Amino acid sequence: MTQTAHTSTASGKQMLSEQVYAHLRDAIMRGDYAPGAALKPQDLAKEQGVSLAVVREALVRVVGEGLADRLPNRGFAVPAFSDRRWQEVAEARRTIEPVVLRMSVERGDVDWEARVRAAHHRLARTPAYVPGEGEYYSGAWSEAHRVFHRTLLEGCGNPVLLETFDRMWTASELARRWSAHLVPDRDHVGEHRRLEEAALSRDADTAAEVLAQHLTLTAAGLTG
Repeated sequence: MTQTAHTSTASGKQMLSEQVYAHLRDAIMRGDYAPGAALKPQDLAKEQGVSLAVVREALVRVVGEGLADRLPNRGFAVPAFSDRRWQEVAEARRTIEPVVLRMSVERGDVDWEARVRAAHHRLARTPAYVPGEGEYYSGAWSEAHRVFHRTLLEGCGNPVLLETFDRMWTASELARRWSAHLVPDRDHVGEHRRLEEAALSRDADTAAEVLAQHLTLTAAGLTG
């Protein structure tokens, strides 16, 4: 095989793996696979019309994002509600994010205030659920939600802390969707409004307390 042909084959495999990864990630996020459900490489390869090698490469990426588990001698599966990692991530977020929010409230300038208000407005006006997008909240709401929470913290001015937030947010996205599905009557709108109000009134103590309560309720949704 020539170098060009080898490169073309590798590129094609990578593209297929990317497609299968995107399909798997979206399906898990939509709730197409129940918590604890097996992810069988053979079935996925047949369904997607690709090789087992391509499917396994995609599964490894999904595992790396915390959206699936690799089980010794048992293949792959979606994590369970009872997985200890969700409570560990929640504990980390409750420990770190209120502290960063306090810094943000104390350091943020007028431009930060404007971004917080705009991010909250977009979140409040974005439908949480859209027909045809599965059991969990919509992709558009998910992104508006992420932007609002990140914007609240951006006033801290510390990129290392914001990178930590980004990693924890990605690690907790699936648990967040499950929690919202299990507790549909939770007042997300009111919680986010109180967060915005406390931050923009420069009440660091209240903002940190409201955020800690907000994160606690998300974790409790998986155990209650």
